[in-house]
Amino acid sequence: MTYSKILLATAIAATIGSVQAVELKSESDKVGYALGVDMGSTVKEIGGDKINLEAVISGLKDAAEGKELAMKREDMDKTMQTFAEARMKEMQAQLEKEIAANAEAGKKFLDENGKKDGVKTTATGLQYKVEKEGKGAKPTKSDSVTVNYEGRLLDGTVFDSSYERKEPVTFNVSDVIPGWVEGLQLMNEGSKYTLYIPSNLAYGETGAPPSIPPNATLTFDVELLKVNGDTARAEAKAADAQAAANPTEAKPADAKEAKK
Repeated sequence: MTYSKILLATAIAATIGSVQAVELKSESDKVGYALGVDMGSTVKEIGGDKINLEAVISGLKDAAEGKELAMKREDMDKTMQTFAEARMKEMQAQLEKEIAANAEAGKKFLDENGKKDGVKTTATGLQYKVEKEGKGAKPTKSDSVTVNYEGRLLDGTVFDSSYERKEPVTFNVSDVIPGWVEGLQLMNEGSKYTLYIPSNLAYGETGAPPSIPPNATLTFDVELLKVNGDTARAEAKAADAQAAANPTEAKPADAKEAKK
């Protein structure tokens, strides 16, 4: 987050405590309110509760009215830079705490889950349970597949679901997270598995904001509806078929041979 963004957001949003509610009658009122909401969200992000709002209002009024400022510009810059750096360190500490807590929760869940009937654990740490075994082909890493799925956090929160969208998804096996790549290759077409994926086989310490927190262990219900085959081979065959149907002009060497 930049210094200027912190300064502007803090200055504008800090006035909220001293201003009464305004009726949004004019376009100017609406623009001002929209700007306030945007800046207020930013202040909440940077930790507005740590800022003296009265001092902010004083500085805002002095600058707007052209009065002599109580601080030199270089001192203000240094102060805000120090604040920004301290806030970033605080946010990093909070992130590291969340990463550690999620790692511990994930390990505890997988340790207990792995002891349940029907749950199997692979060498990588992926856990899965066969809900329904299909009789079709198993996909390889180079195949495309069509699936229905639902993804959940450990607390049961659904963060993604093709069932809710009422539309299956088609993708290349190699294009998804490692836990899916491994899990899909265990399944036959027509199967339904529950995959329990540790964070190192999912989105790791980065997570996938805002839906998936860092170091999150994930649960997926996956239905393998169709194995579409090797996408690279299929594309090559399609290209060959198109070339055969639309022959190009002969190359110089081919033309030379034709004259013989």
